[in-house]
Amino acid sequence: MPKLNFSAGPGALPEPVLQAARDAIEEIPELGISVLGVSHRSDWFRQVVLECEQHVRALLQLPDSTHVLLLQGGSSLQFSMIPMLLLRGRKQPAEYLDTGYWSAMAIPEARHEGAVRVLWSGREKGYRRLPSDAELAFSEQASYLHYVSNETVEGLQFKRVLGHDGVPRVSDMSSDFLSGPIDVERFDLIYAHSQKNLGPAGVTLVVLKDQLLEHAPSDLPTILDYRPHAERHSIYNTPPVFAIYAVLLVLRWLRFEVGGLTEMSAINSAKAERLYRCIDADPDFYQPRAATSDRSKMNAVFNLPTPDLQERFIREAEQAGLLGLTGHRSLGGVRVSLYNGVTLEAVETLCGFMDAFRERGGLGTC
Repeated sequence: MPKLNFSAGPGALPEPVLQAARDAIEEIPELGISVLGVSHRSDWFRQVVLECEQHVRALLQLPDSTHVLLLQGGSSLQFSMIPMLLLRGRKQPAEYLDTGYWSAMAIPEARHEGAVRVLWSGREKGYRRLPSDAELAFSEQASYLHYVSNETVEGLQFKRVLGHDGVPRVSDMSSDFLSGPIDVERFDLIYAHSQKNLGPAGVTLVVLKDQLLEHAPSDLPTILDYRPHAERHSIYNTPPVFAIYAVLLVLRWLRFEVGGLTEMSAINSAKAERLYRCIDADPDFYQPRAATSDRSKMNAVFNLPTPDLQERFIREAEQAGLLGLTGHRSLGGVRVSLYNGVTLEAVETLCGFMDAFRERGGLGTC
């Protein structure tokens, strides 16, 4: 029985990508050696990085004044690099939204560099919804605005762009980057680690406007300064060659096989609609956690009526080849991640299992 991966990360990769990666581990035809043995200083790898940049630029229609970087350290390192660049030495505070587990992790790191104003927090209510426009009072003098577009743990996703266009807008898009079109001109810096929609762990993709670097502090540690990475096209130090090659394979698949971000968005919408329809058929059994208007297309989080029933659901799902459904350690419950590599057929299989499991619970079927 084939296994299906619904994990929140590392997420499922498309089958054509897995096949190409398997082949490359054995041999890159034009080199005659495994990708695992290719030098990061080779011309071949330099072309891999440049092609990654080109695909991201094409998918997002990026202007030449924007850098595309393939960095290391995950989003957690970006929690520090961003305030080092945009908050160090500034008098005006940065503004942050506290909408879930990962946005809350970013705030203390920013405070090492300067003042932070938390515009809104969902912590006391258990991060079950996102703020409305009426609840947000943005400052036009803020050093920058930071928010997480999709909260992976709680299953919350913004459907709009936030903030003033005159204030640098920074967003952690780790779990929904390249899952659909982005109004990219309105963002000054976007970052996303790869283990959701882009590839295996080890790469963090950063898109930032050149103007952010014009007044960068002069006392930044070199490895934590975006400028040398931009000047060397992401090969400042030894990068993860295989992980970046896998990202290239995903970008090729997304651009040439899927057809682009509009097409990817339609597929992801169909997957999410199917899953939420199954959940909503009996919300007393599959109990959704996020407010309906704020539900994520990438991560659906729900509970079952009792802990014992929840454990049995996870156990029987694994026996059926449905993996990665255990909720985050901070919340428990069940989490279904529907990243780009998850097919609609996989979601149909999951929903079939969910229908049958609920029927055995005596509460009917979808």
